[in-house]
Amino acid sequence: MAVQAAENDGITVEDDHLNDSLGNPGLISPDKEDLSRLLTVPFSGRIRGGMRPGKKIIVMGIVDLEPDSFDVSLTCGRDSDKEEPPLDVALKLTARFTDRQFLRSARVSGKWTVEEASTVYFPFIPDQPFRIEIHCEHQRFRIFVDGHQLFDFYHKVKSLPSIDTVRIQGDLQITKLG
Repeated sequence: MAVQAAENDGITVEDDHLNDSLGNPGLISPDKEDLSRLLTVPFSGRIRGGMRPGKKIIVMGIVDLEPDSFDVSLTCGRDSDKEEPPLDVALKLTARFTDRQFLRSARVSGKWTVEEASTVYFPFIPDQPFRIEIHCEHQRFRIFVDGHQLFDFYHKVKSLPSIDTVRIQGDLQITKLG
């Protein structure tokens, strides 16, 4: 099964066709209908067992041709449509193309933290593929894009196992999750 995290317990997307393209470079999957049905944006998927140190989440995708922004969030609580009370958000990554910012924030007990914005460079290019890795450590998340470490985000939500959902929305296509 292609959708796996470091210890085989990543995001739940039941599908066996995701690896069919291994012998066919350049194609994400010959079974396009299935893939687009599973990985449509906005996307919400369960992180089996929640987060813990040593676990990583991988999001691979392609930025839209004329993007405004997209975001990837790790949240607590699976009731996706209920916004009352607002879910805790352990990490929200927002790629904003208008001013080329890659922002981080969290929401704890209904209140958003101050956005952190410093980054060495803006790693996303319209119409180009990317790979985001979120590594969970004891004190922080460490974020990599295309293999380059960009920044750390210290845990605001302290209960790592309660971080059980990945949400993705905005101007991108998801090609693979792990």
